[in-house]
Amino acid sequence: MSTEKRLLSYALKCKGTIIFALVMLSIAVAAELTGPFIAKKIIDDHISGIEQPWYETDKGEHAVAYNGTYYTRAAYLDPADHTNSPVQIMQIGTRFFFTDQPLPTEGERSFENGTLRIENVDGLHESPAIQLSTTDVVAFYEPEIGPIMTLILWFLGIIVVASFFKYGQNYYLRKAANLIILRMRNDVFAHLSRVPVRFFDHQPAGKIVARITNDTEAIRQLYTTVLATFFSSTIYIFGIYIALFLLDVRLALITLALLPILFIWFKLYRKYASKFNRAIRAKNADINANMNESIHNMNIIQAFNQEQARMSVFEKDNLAHYHLQKKLLTLNTLTAFSLSDLLKNIVFVALIWYISGGTGGLLTLGVLYAFVDYINRLFAPVSQMVMQLTTLEEARASGTRVFELMDETGTDVDDETISRPKGLVTFDDVSFSYDEEEYVLKNLTFTVQPGETVALVGHTGSGKSSIMNLLFRFYDPQSGTINIDSVNTKTISPQALRAHMGIVLQEPYLFSGTIASNIAYGKPDATREEIETALRLVGGENVFPNMKDELDSVVTEKGSTLSSGQRQIISFARALLADPAILVLDEATSSIDTETERLIQTGITSLKHNRTTFVIAHRLSTIQDANQIIVLDKGQIIEHGTHESLLRAGGTYAHMYELQQGQAG
Repeated sequence: MSTEKRLLSYALKCKGTIIFALVMLSIAVAAELTGPFIAKKIIDDHISGIEQPWYETDKGEHAVAYNGTYYTRAAYLDPADHTNSPVQIMQIGTRFFFTDQPLPTEGERSFENGTLRIENVDGLHESPAIQLSTTDVVAFYEPEIGPIMTLILWFLGIIVVASFFKYGQNYYLRKAANLIILRMRNDVFAHLSRVPVRFFDHQPAGKIVARITNDTEAIRQLYTTVLATFFSSTIYIFGIYIALFLLDVRLALITLALLPILFIWFKLYRKYASKFNRAIRAKNADINANMNESIHNMNIIQAFNQEQARMSVFEKDNLAHYHLQKKLLTLNTLTAFSLSDLLKNIVFVALIWYISGGTGGLLTLGVLYAFVDYINRLFAPVSQMVMQLTTLEEARASGTRVFELMDETGTDVDDETISRPKGLVTFDDVSFSYDEEEYVLKNLTFTVQPGETVALVGHTGSGKSSIMNLLFRFYDPQSGTINIDSVNTKTISPQALRAHMGIVLQEPYLFSGTIASNIAYGKPDATREEIETALRLVGGENVFPNMKDELDSVVTEKGSTLSSGQRQIISFARALLADPAILVLDEATSSIDTETERLIQTGITSLKHNRTTFVIAHRLSTIQDANQIIVLDKGQIIEHGTHESLLRAGGTYAHMYELQQGQAG
């Protein structure tokens, strides 16, 4: 499914709210477009209307007294009342003249020696005339004040209505957009929980965060800004063309030439803008990844005096981002403002040429004003649409990146449960590779009985952590089987399997919250008493003197305000509270000092009691009581036995142990 269709599918989830918002927007646009028509009516029927024929009448509502006689404009009379000869008022500049011999209104006007002259294509027309005083002019305009005020009030009312509906459409459209992004972010985050760990091996955290935050925010702009702009602009353009044809068909036909130009304009803009926007979003993700990496490792950067080197990398990415933005800005400036003004001026020139050439026919001042107003209004939505094409392309590029993440193959999270395993673990001829090329585990075969402790020993890269990754089903082996209680782990959902497994890492990760919430991470419904008991069993009373009060202490991200020993104790308590059938201790004591390790040895014993335990250790002194020790080298088992039997064998394990003992001495 294309990005556009998937974005549409999300919009359809809030289609009721969006449709309601767009209906309100349509009403607001329609109301706004009545403005020039009202202005035309004021100009033609009331301001310029004073030049229409006047007839002698009796005193009345619209009658004006002049030289002892009452006159009423023809617009306020029935045709049957046009019995006597009309009189006329004509304007030249700021002067008004009264004549009882009506003249044509079209042509060049002049007044000299009491004679009013009109010269047009039909010749010269003359009539005696009297210049009106200011008082007389005001008197003749007085009947128009009421209708003009009425129209102005109508116009103000329409503006208020339009503002109300524009507010409504803005509110409901943004509400719908926020709901859409809420669902989209939930879907993306939920999918991340389904994506196998292999995916995160090749994706910097900053880039993933950028997709969930920055890219979805760009998509939100699609629904709030782009959708409203394109919809309102389309209605504007459609409504303006209807108004233009109602005003004058011939002039409106001239403006139709704009449509193919605008279409070509949009096509060319999208072709180049989409390329720039994709590059900008990708570079923005690189910047986020760089910043995320720098922030999380600032202590290492400062310790090795690499601030300037990191700054150089950041400046390089930032400069590349700036140049891409500059290219896009140049494109926007050329296509949006410059081209818009150019086309508008061309239309005005064509309009002036058409009218000045006499081929335009008779145009009233109101029609001309409304036509110019609509032409100006026509290019405003066009420019807005072009400017929003940038946001549209950004949203499309962001949508593509978000949906690429959501298209990653994942494992469905189900509610399947299994009974607590006894803890019989068997690796049968297991081989595994991270990259499908170089195998890190080769033909591994061993069995761990329920309740036993097995230690994995070997140099860095020997495959110890890979065994744990397979056991937790973060990965599956390319060949061979891993069985728990004689059941192939591939037939058990990862969630059901991990519900009975626990792990304590060399560098435990603590989440923002409290000590209590971190201990109860694997069992959120644990009681306060259970949390305190778990902490006590792993030696917490020795590390947290005021244990009850300490449980409510705030933990920052990664637990940076706690010591290594305190973080590890919390990690032990978390594993113990979860009560796993199979436990993994991944070099769990290597990051703490010997004294702290001695304090929590009782806790480690409690943790391993009555459960199958895998221990990865570099300190061989901590695994002497293991039921079996597996020595690995380059993914293969080279030795297998107890501590005493391996020492007697005098092989790799014995050499490693003697070396460590010598170093300790």
